[in-house]
Amino acid sequence: MNNNEHLTKRRGMTAEDLLRLRSVRDPHYAPDGTRVVFVEKSIDEENQYRSHLSMWTEDGAVRPWTFGRCRDTKPRFSPDGETIAFLSDRSGRVQLWLLPANGGEARQLTFFKNGVRDYVWSPDGTFLIALTTLGDDETIEDREEPEKAEVKRADLKPRVVERLYYKSDAAGFLDGKRAVLTRIDVLSGKIEALTGREEEIGSFAISPNGRTLAFVANRNEDPDTAFTRDIILLDLEKKTETNLTNGCGAFASLAWSPDGMKLAAIGHDLAYLGATLHRLYVFEPERGTKRVLTADWDVHLGDAMVGDMHADAKGPGPIWASDGSGLYVTASERGRVNAYFVSLAGPIVPVVEGDFHLYGFTVHPNGRQAVAAISSPTSVGDLYAVSLADGTKTRLTRANEALEHEVAFAAAEPFTYESTDGLEIQGWIMKPPELDEGEKAPLVVEIHGGPHAMYGFTFFHELQLLASSGYAVLFTNPRGSHGYGQSFVNAVRGDYGGMDYEDIMAGVDAAISKFDFIDKERLGVTGGSYGGFMTNWIVGHTDRFKAAVTQRSISNWLSFSGVSDIGYFFTKWEVGCDVWEDAERLWHHSPLKYVKHMRTPLLILHSERDYRCPIEQAEQLFVALKQLGRETKLVRFPDANHDLSRTGNPALRLERLRHIVDWFDRYLKGASH
Repeated sequence: MNNNEHLTKRRGMTAEDLLRLRSVRDPHYAPDGTRVVFVEKSIDEENQYRSHLSMWTEDGAVRPWTFGRCRDTKPRFSPDGETIAFLSDRSGRVQLWLLPANGGEARQLTFFKNGVRDYVWSPDGTFLIALTTLGDDETIEDREEPEKAEVKRADLKPRVVERLYYKSDAAGFLDGKRAVLTRIDVLSGKIEALTGREEEIGSFAISPNGRTLAFVANRNEDPDTAFTRDIILLDLEKKTETNLTNGCGAFASLAWSPDGMKLAAIGHDLAYLGATLHRLYVFEPERGTKRVLTADWDVHLGDAMVGDMHADAKGPGPIWASDGSGLYVTASERGRVNAYFVSLAGPIVPVVEGDFHLYGFTVHPNGRQAVAAISSPTSVGDLYAVSLADGTKTRLTRANEALEHEVAFAAAEPFTYESTDGLEIQGWIMKPPELDEGEKAPLVVEIHGGPHAMYGFTFFHELQLLASSGYAVLFTNPRGSHGYGQSFVNAVRGDYGGMDYEDIMAGVDAAISKFDFIDKERLGVTGGSYGGFMTNWIVGHTDRFKAAVTQRSISNWLSFSGVSDIGYFFTKWEVGCDVWEDAERLWHHSPLKYVKHMRTPLLILHSERDYRCPIEQAEQLFVALKQLGRETKLVRFPDANHDLSRTGNPALRLERLRHIVDWFDRYLKGASH
């Protein structure tokens, strides 16, 4: 190798590269189409997440727009393009701020005690609607307070629980706060409460004439056990309400048509409970009509992609064409998230299509082009200008250019295979970049969570790390995954550990047969949440794997149903019964039942504050394995929840990755640590 070859040789991905990765997201056009404001999320030198606003202009320049040790998110231009509103935690709580669009100092607009969750501009730009929360003794006039010191032991009080739904993986133990929509005047800052204290408020949008506020709310008599979400119309002048949907489904992502006569929403009728595909609805409130524009399109609307870079990037809801002829939507299909145009006249056509993950989207006011945030297995993610006529793309940002020149990314080769019952399954294989011709690599099988989610064409740091560490990586979408139609995604319900297990094992056999660089004697398996359940199930039903890592897993459905924040309904939705109806059925689908058959060295990773799959699931499995004398280790991550691998503390994310690689190195490569 000469010196030039040595200088241009790219190295492999490391765990520490996580700290250098930047996620470019949430683009939004200015009203005149000359600028795009967007968010760039990163990790700073103190291993803390930061996000700041940046601006792309027509001359091709990209400039940072906000700075500091804060998280600035959701920038939106005012209707006249003179001001940018955004959410920021720079004062402590997340509040609403205003910034001159041409640059200058940001002005804090809200000071709510509990901060702001979301907001929208009014059509004339004179006010904004903001969503906050209030406790029983709080008002919208109460101001944000400094963080309280730790409660002294002498002041500790018991927590009294009377509701079924009393904790959340995202929020911890719920504090009884209710959602309130408020109107904030831009010039004076005057605040007015528009709604009472709602159990829950989701999406909201103001009609083009500024007279009607549509919002999604849980208006059920028992909000803990009823899962419909209604669309409520509030007349801002008369202060009267109309329930547009009356319990007919669960709705989100509201958008008024340009003429204000129609209201679009993403939703479903709960026909398959949590496995129901999301559809595009259009309501005409004055006529009392409802249409499902995608009823015959067997595709899930929205972003179902699994990954560790853009998991918290909220993609767009439906976007109306400027002439009101239809809507732009994103949809998940066969490992891809692309953009489509759904015409009111019927046709559905792709407008931004390819083997990639489109996780952000904004349409130019002229309707002829868009800016999309796009990621692929070998591209972390950037903004692209896209022609809506022919799909031609022009790259606008290069947020990870230095790393992309420095690191050799492994490509993800898609392939399909038949499961044991003939059902076609899609999978991907990543070959180690440094693998020499004729050399064989151990295989690590990755299993996604959900189970109603989707692997696909997106950048995934963890998978790149495993490939760079010398492992072939196999990931598949077994039945239960999104992207392959309603029957496919529903097929896992009531059959956990059945044909989904067969799908994964058939994928292992197909990969070994198709790719001659895989060492069939050195197999590892890992996954989180449902993927953790399946990892546990696999090692309880076969000894083919030489090492396994189970993460945030389920081991016992009998206890899960009572300790998970969603267990009381998810267990019946997915496994098929409650504890008192058929305890034996729940035990049959519990990996813990088969612990005597587990002989594969098993690393158990779990977060201390995981309320989705509580850590007692890991503890039960670990104790049983230790009692049986099996090779196992339990790693507990403090102050982390179910989302550790995606949005958790960066230092803990690094520790997690190191434990995974070390475990596989020990048992698949014979390395000592």
